Amino acid sequence: MTASRMPAVFLGHGSPMNVLEENRYTECWRELGERLPRPDAILAVSAHWYTRGTAVTAMAQPRTIHDFGGFPQALFDTQYTAPGAPALARKVADVLSPVPVALDQQWGLDHGSWGVLIKMYPDASIPVVQLSIDGTQPASYHFVLGQKLAALREQGIMIVSSGNVVHNLQKARWGGDNEVYPWAGSFNHFVRENLNWQGEPSQHPLVNFMQHEGAALSNPTPEHYLPLLYILGAFQPGDKISVPVDGIEMGSLSMLSVLME
Repeated sequence: MTASRMPAVFLGHGSPMNVLEENRYTECWRELGERLPRPDAILAVSAHWYTRGTAVTAMAQPRTIHDFGGFPQALFDTQYTAPGAPALARKVADVLSPVPVALDQQWGLDHGSWGVLIKMYPDASIPVVQLSIDGTQPASYHFVLGQKLAALREQGIMIVSSGNVVHNLQKARWGGDNEVYPWAGSFNHFVRENLNWQGEPSQHPLVNFMQHEGAALSNPTPEHYLPLLYILGAFQPGDKISVPVDGIEMGSLSMLSVLME
């Protein structure tokens, strides 16, 4: 990576309780925030803003969205007060042209974004805009958007996406049994093995991920997987791809993280 190019990182965000807890995943996120070059601003892509069409938050002060239920009051009381960046939102829209991008004034930062950023940058001083995921589009579309967004990395912007490459809560082992389902372990391994794939983008195994025999169970819906494709699309010559942390919780929730620097 060149000295001026910002990293791009995908974080397996897991349970919202990671905001309140300290574990090996949150320790990794904190270490990344301390070790990586400090960006001028962050473009966040979260599994939890799944929309028709593409939008980017364009308000000066995005609200902290508590988009979950059944958790301790302390989680709902937590605020992440990072400023927005309306000028960056407009730049994102320009970079993604001719894709129409709505400049959103309503959404804010959902827990997929602020839940990891609060560990990476607890002082909440770095401006953040969040990009939505257009659920009407195929996987290849999201990879291409990542390719377009790569230019922002040369302008002091860090791309931070979050989701889970294996995300099946219906099959989750809630009682403390953490035995990994074979299909979950197989798909997680498949993702790791293909992170550095260098062939024709249209043939990328991780873009065509549903061809894997474990994909349907690992991702009954795709929104938690797709954020990874924005990071893979943002790959630039000279980048090194690594896995800062990995693990599967409750048998069917991958905490795999991917760093490009």
